[in-house]
Amino acid sequence: MSGKILLVDDEKEIIDLIEIYLKNEGYEVAKFERGQEALDYVENNHVDLAILDVMLPDVDGFTICRKIREKFFFPIIMLTAKVEDTDKVNGIMLGADDYITKPFKMLELIARVRANIRRAQNYNVALEQNENKNEEEKYLINGLEINASKHTVTLYDEVLDLTPIEFNIVLYLARHEGMAVSSEELFEAVWKEKYFDSNNTVFVHIARIREKMHENSRKPIYIKTVWGVGYKL
Repeated sequence: MSGKILLVDDEKEIIDLIEIYLKNEGYEVAKFERGQEALDYVENNHVDLAILDVMLPDVDGFTICRKIREKFFFPIIMLTAKVEDTDKVNGIMLGADDYITKPFKMLELIARVRANIRRAQNYNVALEQNENKNEEEKYLINGLEINASKHTVTLYDEVLDLTPIEFNIVLYLARHEGMAVSSEELFEAVWKEKYFDSNNTVFVHIARIREKMHENSRKPIYIKTVWGVGYKL
């Protein structure tokens, strides 16, 4: 598998070791020890995936993630020495796709890189295939329009700026409109990976989608929580 990886970490030994493993897997690596340099690079170069350390000497990883998400949708993996769930939630709320805590096994990181790039590539292929179809797969639910062919979601004519993962969550719920979908089913359908009981990724992504839909988290109109089960649209 090939692709260009943006690698940002201020620990030279770690960043050099990650670079070696990534290059051995056939990836091209652009590595930086300072956040601003990485942001400048993203503005002028193609990137397939970013690996961002949270703690940096100038711009922290959360800020870099947020700024990247203002323009780009390539996958982002956050690295941190912290283990608090709040750090994971913060990263995902800002647009991260994955999260790994130091110290980690290098083979695990490589596996995460492969999975996220494969998911992004599959998404792009599906988008191109849908664009070439004459028929459109659309859903209209009380002012919320999901267009699977164009990969767009609009709420009363306002285009929602969703990431590919967020779009796929909404689309899956729309395809099962009115049905309660479990977090396990939703995760495995969208992420194409095995779900674990302690996984709060779905919860955080749902919260981010609701925020973009201007929903009241306590009384959502569109994506409703079915307690003890999951979610329904």
